[in-house]
Amino acid sequence: MINLKNVSYHYRKGAPILENISTQLRPGHIYGLLGLNGVGKTTLLKNIGGLLFPRSGVIEVDNSHPSQRAISFLSDTYFVTDNAELPAWKVRQIEQVYGALYPKFDSNYFDTLLQTFQIDAEKNIKSLSFGQVKKVNIAFALATNANLILMDEPTNGLDIPSKTQFRKILAKYVTEERILIISTHQIRDIHHLIDHLLVLNHSKLILDESIYALQEHFYMSNNPTDVSSALYTEQSMHGTLSLMENLQNEQSQFDIEFFFNALSADPNLVNRIKPSKTTA
Repeated sequence: MINLKNVSYHYRKGAPILENISTQLRPGHIYGLLGLNGVGKTTLLKNIGGLLFPRSGVIEVDNSHPSQRAISFLSDTYFVTDNAELPAWKVRQIEQVYGALYPKFDSNYFDTLLQTFQIDAEKNIKSLSFGQVKKVNIAFALATNANLILMDEPTNGLDIPSKTQFRKILAKYVTEERILIISTHQIRDIHHLIDHLLVLNHSKLILDESIYALQEHFYMSNNPTDVSSALYTEQSMHGTLSLMENLQNEQSQFDIEFFFNALSADPNLVNRIKPSKTTA
């Protein structure tokens, strides 16, 4: 479990990036970390991963403090950065050198993932495209079998077939012991993977809810008669899509991107959500 208690961070005095962030993240879930550019998503991931240290507050990961950078924590955590900076070696050498740092690293699984992504292990990293390097980094991350995987824009640079493979692979990775946190702007790439939403806005965590809880409190409607009472509307190819408060226990497919747009337009929407923390 990850516990954040009143975590704040700033790069320079008077300009908070994160402000009093508190939450509990439980194993067995894929968390979607959303927010507009510059709100602190990457900074939050780096604080959880022990790459940056909170200016105030406490972060605990299974009773370990990431800022202490204990070997037991580092060997069970992997951060997939947006721009992977891998050495100019052959892909196979990445495994041979860095795989030893992760006790649960699975070489056979790494090879399987490389084949799935159509990456030649004998190729030099310098000869690969940006998207191919991303695939190598993702394959290595999952082959570590780490219980905490942090991903910053993992689908950025991937082609459509690779995004499909990525979703299939990630869906199988989650177990009762593992936590995945994915920060992304490409919401539709991971829409069906996320089961819990975290939304940052102006340095604060304004939403921390399971998709199940959100479906209980909101529904999406294409009915023109709902527009006048909608909390938020958006034009689509199929007419006007409306966000409605779910007073009649309506069932609808929850559109994360549409809901995020509504929340960006009016952060006070979260005041309509009853505390539930449906995460079990």
